[in-house]
Amino acid sequence: MMWDESDVRLVPLEWLKAHENIKPRNRDKLLDMIKRWEGYTKPLIVDQLTGAILDGHHRHAIAEILELKRVPVICVDYLGDESITVDVWPGCERDSLTKQEVLEMSLSDELFPPKTSRHTIADHLPPIHISLQILKLEGNAQP
Repeated sequence: MMWDESDVRLVPLEWLKAHENIKPRNRDKLLDMIKRWEGYTKPLIVDQLTGAILDGHHRHAIAEILELKRVPVICVDYLGDESITVDVWPGCERDSLTKQEVLEMSLSDELFPPKTSRHTIADHLPPIHISLQILKLEGNAQP
């Protein structure tokens, strides 16, 4: 699956739902880079119906730290698109994971440990640069 910049939407931060924890060290490194670039250079990938984050938990955590109002995403039909698969990372203490379990966790008050889900979604995400100034503005973007 290939996307381009026209597939990227700005959605309200509060619509997004994490399903796994992050590694603070990785978040901090990425936070430094995003501040240096003064913007996001890669969109998150999320389920179009629920706002469940499939790829981009660290970028989501950074948006919360920076108190952004909107976040760049590509919305996908997670359950309906058979080209999107989920597996588990080696050493995560699980043998398998289903898409339904990912969605249920994202809608709960709990989170899987970091590096539990391993999604195969796309070979290429479009390069973007959306400034932090734009992302701090309230907008009319709808999920």
